[in-house]
Amino acid sequence: MEFEPRDQLLQRQKKLEEIAGLGFDPYPHRFAWKQTAQEIVSAYEQKSAAELQETNVNVSVAGRILTIRLHGKAGFAHIQGQGQKLQIYVKLDAVGAAAFQLFQLLDMGDVIGVSGHLFRTKTNELTVWVEKLTLLTKALLPLPEKWHGLADVEMRYRRRYLDLIANERVRHIFVQRAAIIRYIREFFDARGYLEVETPMMHPILGGATARPFITHHNTFDVDFYMRIAPELYLKRLIVGGIDRVYEINRNFRNEGVDAIHTPEFTMLEFYEAYSDYRDLMKLTEELFARLVKDVSGGMKIKYGEHELDFSHFESLSMREAICKFWPANAGNAPSIDELSTSQGPRSIAERYNNFARGKRLDLIRDLDKSSSGELTGALFEAVAEAHLIQPTFIYDFPTDISPLSKCRKDDPSVTERFELFVEGMELANGFSELNDPADQERRFRAQVETGGAEVPKEVDWDYIRALAHGMPPTAGEGVGIDRLIMLLTDSNSIREVILFPTLRPQKDSDIDAAAASEETK
Repeated sequence: MEFEPRDQLLQRQKKLEEIAGLGFDPYPHRFAWKQTAQEIVSAYEQKSAAELQETNVNVSVAGRILTIRLHGKAGFAHIQGQGQKLQIYVKLDAVGAAAFQLFQLLDMGDVIGVSGHLFRTKTNELTVWVEKLTLLTKALLPLPEKWHGLADVEMRYRRRYLDLIANERVRHIFVQRAAIIRYIREFFDARGYLEVETPMMHPILGGATARPFITHHNTFDVDFYMRIAPELYLKRLIVGGIDRVYEINRNFRNEGVDAIHTPEFTMLEFYEAYSDYRDLMKLTEELFARLVKDVSGGMKIKYGEHELDFSHFESLSMREAICKFWPANAGNAPSIDELSTSQGPRSIAERYNNFARGKRLDLIRDLDKSSSGELTGALFEAVAEAHLIQPTFIYDFPTDISPLSKCRKDDPSVTERFELFVEGMELANGFSELNDPADQERRFRAQVETGGAEVPKEVDWDYIRALAHGMPPTAGEGVGIDRLIMLLTDSNSIREVILFPTLRPQKDSDIDAAAASEETK
């Protein structure tokens, strides 16, 4: 029978009083468990009824009640622990009158501890024959019976604690996430990298192009930027002689929210001295191939409607990608030579916009204000990005959009930079690091002069000073951990793979409306 939440609360509070009246503590301090439900099922799921009877396996296990069925002087329940369900059998003659009376007052959601021995029921289900029953926590609010069918996905994120109880797939995603991060650490540790921690509050905006969050330090009476990237600090460590360094870090960017963007996210950044971007492309291919194999057991995974093959990575320059994926009805496809001229990207962008207007597609904006390099980047995003389904490296980015990368010696208009795309998502961004302090100062100054909310407001002179002490040839890379988890768990939204994603705070009126909706169910 389904009750309104307030009725449920009153009923459970009344039961709580009855339980206390029987002399039971509804919130004891501890329980002497010996096994988890997961350990019991893993160890004994294959044992027959005869084997269990012969060995007389004693267990002491705790968990949350998911189902409960009373049958006169006995009853069954399922408890869940460590993501595993386990059936228990409670009989009046076995536990005694007081404990059985307690069992009759229990509800779904209550947390209990039981001790007894294992057996199999007539339906052959592995079950604990309870000899001792302990209430560990009385749940005053019920579990949502229709949680799987909720249309309000955002409510799942707001009440992730209930989502984890009710949805086995959600729990599995975060178990996998922990395993994947563990694999990443093992990968880099085995290659001589040192894991470090760098500041999350920066006095100067830098390391990436993004709108920051700003906070204030009361004692210093100064504003700090919440980290948008740890890059400049990690490269200071390269200067300091830590030749291989990595950090799994939280970053904050005050930008839009969609299926692959969130204001607070996790990145892997790593730097390797005496290497260039080609070396990191090889390392990245090795890292992703290993992760896929560790997670799936093979080199292919399913994501949405596609099967992704990580046994092969395609490589295209940004200009090649624009030419390859130029829309069939957008006129003559541009050539690499045309894209390489100073005015070529502008005329190509105009050609694309004429096509886009007819198709009601997004236009490339600010043609007159943008440089050739910026327009090349915009053309790539408009024309090619969505077509990069299989693992693909895009390399040779325009210098105008790569302020921290080394230029190619034979073509200073592009840099030794790459990004890895899968399913149209950028998953990694790496380059040969700029280590000429004079060139870096010039590029920092150019950034500051452009102005805007997403660029530094001042030159990071301490970083320039660090480069002046000498940073060896270095390659560095960032990998989006959340997007990587999305890919490896076949999740279609970044909020599915973050335990507590950033959400708009609820107003009192929103909370009241949600409660009223619950009560009418």
